[in-house]
Amino acid sequence: MEKVSAVMSTDAQRDPHEPAAAHVPADELARRQGVQPVRSLDDLARPALFETDDELDRFLADLYASRHEGAA
Repeated sequence: MEKVSAVMSTDAQRDPHEPAAAHVPADELARRQGVQPVRSLDDLARPALFETDDELDRFLADLYASRHEGAA
């Protein structure tokens, strides 16, 4: 099996050996994907996302824990 190594960089320079992706403006990407602007918060509402309050509470507890992981 051939070993593949990855090169990582912290600067914003593109690897000259990688093919360049064509720049597509955000409005064009939205048009291609059929995305519409949010006109109201109701567009984002998902009232039945959690079946019970307990399920929502568990989700929020997990979210809180993951956001505060290692912050001491």
